[in-house]
Amino acid sequence: MNDNAQPLQVALIGYGFVGKAFHAPLINAVPGLALSVVASRDAAKVHADLPHVRVIADPLEAIRLPEVDLVVIASPNATHAPLALAALEAGKHVVVDKPFTLDLAQARTLIAAAEKHGRLLSVFQNRRWDSDFLGVKQVIEQGLIGKVTHFESHIDRYRPEVRVRWREQNLPGSGLWFDLGPHMVDQALQLFGLPHSVQANIATLRANAQINDWAHVVLNYPTHRVILHGSMLVAGGVSRFTVHGDKGSVVKARADGQESQLLAGVTPGSAEWGKDDDAMRLFIGTEPVRTLPTPDGDQRQYYVQVRDALRGAGANPVTASQALAVMAVLEAATLAAETGVTQTLPLTEAEIAAW
Repeated sequence: MNDNAQPLQVALIGYGFVGKAFHAPLINAVPGLALSVVASRDAAKVHADLPHVRVIADPLEAIRLPEVDLVVIASPNATHAPLALAALEAGKHVVVDKPFTLDLAQARTLIAAAEKHGRLLSVFQNRRWDSDFLGVKQVIEQGLIGKVTHFESHIDRYRPEVRVRWREQNLPGSGLWFDLGPHMVDQALQLFGLPHSVQANIATLRANAQINDWAHVVLNYPTHRVILHGSMLVAGGVSRFTVHGDKGSVVKARADGQESQLLAGVTPGSAEWGKDDDAMRLFIGTEPVRTLPTPDGDQRQYYVQVRDALRGAGANPVTASQALAVMAVLEAATLAAETGVTQTLPLTEAEIAAW
């Protein structure tokens, strides 16, 4: 990157949990990006963290500011598609928090708009740069466990009380599957590509819950299976990743710590950022269990690569085709759970080829 180039001006739409905890600190940690505008109805909340940014209550007004280069959509899920479309039509590059949209039809509309206007369209899949995922990916790529036959990914939490927040209300795009599912699906597709079919059981298990809070999804590949599991009622005893191959197995117990670091106020890029002292355990036949160091995580890399793509110095880190594929798996799993019937991906031949 040309260090003398003018910083790209960023407008962040939404300053709720993900805007405040993830997007703002990660953007501010990347040279060449300048978070200059936040769309929020709570200026005091924004200015307590970001005293120098301009706060605008109307997201459309923020989107249409002529000085803005990149719009980051971190508002509730049902607003992703209309706000992203408005930004693309205003000639802005766009990052959308996951899930990309509520359905494939909305996703295809956004992709067409980005192509029409020649703008970058990307989805914030920050967990590609989690330490736990980078660790098991490294083990698989190095062939330490041979050919993968079983890949299991868990994002489990213990939140028995239903909280008053839109993600836990019966609203379009709410619920555990559309919240945690995009992360698990994206990671699986990065490792293994598109599955041949999808099976799923998605349920609401907590007392007084309004929307799904448990999901068990199986992605079927010709020679292996991928299990994606999420729950709000797991107090412990489950590993983040368990992977079995024809030569051995690897287990990563604890999840990446960057979210906890961000919530604790750790500055991205500081000395402790992304460190993970939870070693992976490698099982090879009857040999003694070995430990492997877990690589550092660094979710800043998403925005580093977005910056580079906008400067013409790199590729879009999460392409629209990749985001569309994630939506296809989310939809297929939802339909499989509703019908009890295994589903294939609702993608066209051209969309599959683009992947």
